[in-house]
Amino acid sequence: MRRTLEVTEALRLLNGGPVVLVTTRWRKQTDVMPAIWTTPLAHKPPLIGVVAHPSRHTHDMIRFAEQFALNFPARDLMNHAQYFGVVSGRDVEKLDLSKLPTFKALKVDAPLIEGCIAHIECGLEDALRLGDHTLFVGRVLAVQAESDSFDETWLVGEPDYRPLHYLGSDRYAVLGERLQAELRTTEEGAIELAETPEERERREEEEARERERAQREGEEE
Repeated sequence: MRRTLEVTEALRLLNGGPVVLVTTRWRKQTDVMPAIWTTPLAHKPPLIGVVAHPSRHTHDMIRFAEQFALNFPARDLMNHAQYFGVVSGRDVEKLDLSKLPTFKALKVDAPLIEGCIAHIECGLEDALRLGDHTLFVGRVLAVQAESDSFDETWLVGEPDYRPLHYLGSDRYAVLGERLQAELRTTEEGAIELAETPEERERREEEEARERERAQREGEEE
């Protein structure tokens, strides 16, 4: 049964992508903020977008530093991600208090967080004010990923190497299964959907019966 929702619930329906921990460094200060409003924007050059509210300390850190990094946590950093979202970097040094180890990035000054399964380093290409948020456009400068987590796509193998996804409020999830689409086309070029396992089983049974029937007829001749 469908029900009508508030228009702002559209934002929650679009949630579910990987959580990223946005790290920044400006002068001698560092900050970290969880973000889920992220998106690819272009292939050439490789551009991605990260959305932040002007009230967030990370907003000004990105604007002044003109660079940032995205760290992809797995489920063991879920509580850290939630903590980073409710505490302001204007009040405390979140990375220091969290005691999470960091390491030096390849191209930017922002630190990278150990224990994350992938990292993207960006230089700031543009900043667009959209409604009450700012879309920061980052040019990708360097990318790293754990081989057990990513190989052209997320592998969805060992649970500890799966990306963490945000559902809303304090609810999170991890990917459960990787599926592969299969399409066939007719001679006319029309698309045929791939068989379901049940359809494949029925077809194979029918083909086996047809082979048996042909074999019996050949023996009778």
